[in-house]
Amino acid sequence: MDEKKLGPFTPTPGRIMLVALGVLLVIIAISTSMGGINAYQSLREANAAATSGEATAEGAAEAPPAQ
Repeated sequence: MDEKKLGPFTPTPGRIMLVALGVLLVIIAISTSMGGINAYQSLREANAAATSGEATAEGAAEAPPAQ
């Protein structure tokens, strides 16, 4: 019955799981503070609008004037 006592920082499967969940929580918190997925979607929409606006402006500049 000479079981070794585990130290406070000995990695066990339960402790590793808790650390992994903590890291996941920190990643989610950072992502949310940076705007999350909605900010990325807004950026894509703004880029698409700007790109289509540039194409329209260039096309209008090259088109002959309407009579």
